[in-house]
Amino acid sequence: VTDWRELIADDRVGLFDNSGPNNLHAEPTMAAIRAGKHVLCEKPLGRTAAESYDMWQAAARGGVKHMCAFNYRFVPAVRLAREMLESGELGDIYHFRGRYLQEWGNTDADLWRFDASAAGSGALGDLGAHVIDLARFLVDEISAVCALTATFQPDRTVDDGFEAAVSFEGGAIGTIEATRFAPGRKNALSFEINGSKGSLVFELERLNELQVHLVDSRPGARAQGFRQVLVSEAGHPFWSWWWPHGHIIGWEHTFVHEIHHLLHAIATGGDVRPYGADFEDGYRAAEVCDAILRSSESGRREAVTYR
Repeated sequence: VTDWRELIADDRVGLFDNSGPNNLHAEPTMAAIRAGKHVLCEKPLGRTAAESYDMWQAAARGGVKHMCAFNYRFVPAVRLAREMLESGELGDIYHFRGRYLQEWGNTDADLWRFDASAAGSGALGDLGAHVIDLARFLVDEISAVCALTATFQPDRTVDDGFEAAVSFEGGAIGTIEATRFAPGRKNALSFEINGSKGSLVFELERLNELQVHLVDSRPGARAQGFRQVLVSEAGHPFWSWWWPHGHIIGWEHTFVHEIHHLLHAIATGGDVRPYGADFEDGYRAAEVCDAILRSSESGRREAVTYR
C-alpha cells in the first residue's frame, strides 16, 4: 500500500512501524494508537517536546506497546556499558562526553531534513537526539543545558550543528555535540564516561569494541590504561543469538535487536523500558532538544523541565 490509512484500517496489522519524515510521525502514529495498534516510531519522536508529549500520552491512554527507535541502545558494546554502570563498576559518575559527527551537510540538495516545518530541528533532532538518549540511558536525566547552534547554509531553517554543556540530576556534567559538517566523519557517534573507579569509551565506527579502564585493574600502574574489549563473547549482551564468539556483527543487527525487543514485549505483555526506549523516553529527549534551542537563542543556561 502507499497510504498509511490503509494499513491502520487493516485488521491484520497489529504493529504500525512509522519510519517517515518527522512531520509524519504524530498524525499516523496517533491514528494507529486509536485503532489499537502497537507502535514503533522513528526518532525524534515529534518535532517538538509538545508534539512528543501528546504522542506519549496517547500511547499511554491507548494501552498499546510503544517504542521510539533509539537503536543504539541495542549495540552489544553499549549494552555492556550499561551493565557495567548498573553494577557500579565505574563508581560515581563524573563526566559524559558524547558526539555524533557526519559529513554530508554541505550539499545543495533540497531535503526535508533542512526544513524546520518538516524536521523540527536539524543536526540536533537527527543526530543529537541519539546522543541525548544515550546520555539518559547510561548516566542520568539531564537537568540543564548551555548551548550554541549554528546554521552554515544560510538558506536553511534548521541548525547544521550544535554544542551543549549539560548538567545531570545526579551531579555529573557533560558535553554533547553533533554536526553534519565534519568532512571525513562518516557516521562517527562516540561517547566517553568517567567515574571514580574507571572510564569507558565507545565509537560506533568500531561498534564491536568497548574501551575499558578500571582504576584497580592489573597489571600495575606502569602498564595501566585502556583495554580494547571485543564484545563478541558468548556471555556478552545479545551474543547468544548470533555467531561463534569472536565473530562480529554490524549496524543492521541493532535494528534486529530493537524489533525483537518490541515483539517480545508484545507477545509476553512485558515492558519496553528500561532497556528499550518508549514514547516517554522519546518525549524526554525532545525536552532536552527544546532546551538546547532555547539556550542557543537566549544565550543563557536553561533548565530542562519534564511533565
